[in-house]
Amino acid sequence: MRNVMSIDLEEYFQVSAFDSVVSRSEWENMESRVEESTHLILDLFDGQQVQATFFVLGWTAERHRALVREIFNRGHEVACHGYSHRLVYRQTPEEFRSETRKAKALLEDISGGPVVSYRAASYSVTRQSLWALEILAAEGFHYDSSIFPVVHDRYGIASAPRCPFRLRLRDGMELLEFPVSTVRLAGVNLPMAGGGYFRSLPYQLTRAAFRRLNVGEHLPVIFYLHPWEFDPEQPRQAVSGLTRFRHYLNLHRTEGRFSQLLRDFRFCPLRLRAETLRCETLTLQDLHSDSAASPGEAADCRTSHPE
Repeated sequence: MRNVMSIDLEEYFQVSAFDSVVSRSEWENMESRVEESTHLILDLFDGQQVQATFFVLGWTAERHRALVREIFNRGHEVACHGYSHRLVYRQTPEEFRSETRKAKALLEDISGGPVVSYRAASYSVTRQSLWALEILAAEGFHYDSSIFPVVHDRYGIASAPRCPFRLRLRDGMELLEFPVSTVRLAGVNLPMAGGGYFRSLPYQLTRAAFRRLNVGEHLPVIFYLHPWEFDPEQPRQAVSGLTRFRHYLNLHRTEGRFSQLLRDFRFCPLRLRAETLRCETLTLQDLHSDSAASPGEAADCRTSHPE
């Protein structure tokens, strides 16, 4: 089964958890390290003939235009990660629309191709900010991957479906949502498909979770990482113990584990994966409900043909 491989392309100092110690006014003065680690990822993809979706932050794309063009020219999907990595629920709808429109236009101008997939900073489409999905559809996006169906202190809609689903929006608009993958155990959705979860869990557990979703549930895994997770030499920031644990744990092991993952499973870009899925249809009202989707059980999303 083909799983979705995605990279959230941003600098190490742009993560939301660093907002209190690295202000946006300081970004221009920070050491840029995104090009070297992104080239490492691109070479790993080439070695296994993997194509992926790169959710590129607009601020970073503006300063690394050649890198964005290279990603596109090497056969990957260029997608939008917003412009300034501000959490959606800390923006007004007007601010969100303006920033998203700016980032989309910038990425299309640099790459020369359409940008139809979006992922919010830190998965910050929550119940507070579901209004953003209608703005995305109105701005020309077809696919979104901003909902994480877990309980977390910064993001998450725990009752959302665990598999891709179609959202019916106002004025006949639609959006295909790709939630980040989880494993359901004892009635709880457990994160397993990327980021700090990939770095903290033994690789054997990640591999077992992939097989459970692919074989046991016939579902694709929506997987993600960041270029800074391949960079153990990045400058350390003075952050709290929990943030330090989440951000820096096992950075030196990311490349090896990731290389093994690419050998063990099949991957493709989000946009390509959408072409072979049939999904249930929900509304925003369903996502506001605690029990609308019967997460992990009633939601159905299978491939349209065997793989």
